[in-house]
Amino acid sequence: MANLQQAQVWISGRVQGVGYRAATRRQAVALGITGWVRNLPDGRVEAWFEGETSALQAMIDWCGQGPPAGRVTQVEVTYGSATRVKGFTIRYD
Repeated sequence: MANLQQAQVWISGRVQGVGYRAATRRQAVALGITGWVRNLPDGRVEAWFEGETSALQAMIDWCGQGPPAGRVTQVEVTYGSATRVKGFTIRYD
């Protein structure tokens, strides 16, 4: 992967209890994105994505919409160096 990038994303709104993490995992796998997603105690969802630039942008764009039952009000993104994480998991920590 020549253009491998990493993005850490925080999603706010009605994003817990609506299937957001499972939908994020499905979308990430479909786009070839690796990383993880988890709920935060403050009601947000946090995700770590790694992938090709175009797929990464598509994943971040998707986060702004999320699954049909959710309602996203804000997406914050920071970019960093890819760590070559394998697979995509839902974290429960």
